Amino acid sequence: MKAGQDPASQPHSIRVDVETAYVSEQSDPAEQRYVFAYTITIRNEGRWPAKLLTRHWVITDANGKTQEVRGEGVVGEQPHLKPGQGFRYSSGAVLETPVGAMQGSYQMVADDGEHFDAPIAPFRLAMPGLLH
Repeated sequence: MKAGQDPASQPHSIRVDVETAYVSEQSDPAEQRYVFAYTITIRNEGRWPAKLLTRHWVITDANGKTQEVRGEGVVGEQPHLKPGQGFRYSSGAVLETPVGAMQGSYQMVADDGEHFDAPIAPFRLAMPGLLH
């Protein structure tokens, strides 16, 4: 690997990892209400400290219904991450179908003044045991 290909050599690099879970006690399939929890870990793998300013989510259910969510920060915070530092939080989404997907991005600003997006790759929300 060449020196320029190492993620740590990038001035601005945010890694986003996602874990999901179906929340059966808050869901009501008879009412087409499926609740999912997700836990996000954001890690600054770049060379500059960076602050999360806003979020943008696109949530799609199995019927193709899309919700867009935009807002400041995450869970009421705008974490400022030094290189190598991470931030973890949990939130949730409610769908009308037992399967869906989410994707999006965090809008960041680095301490060098550069604004950049940290993409969040699509991830699946699925009720376990869909075959009855």
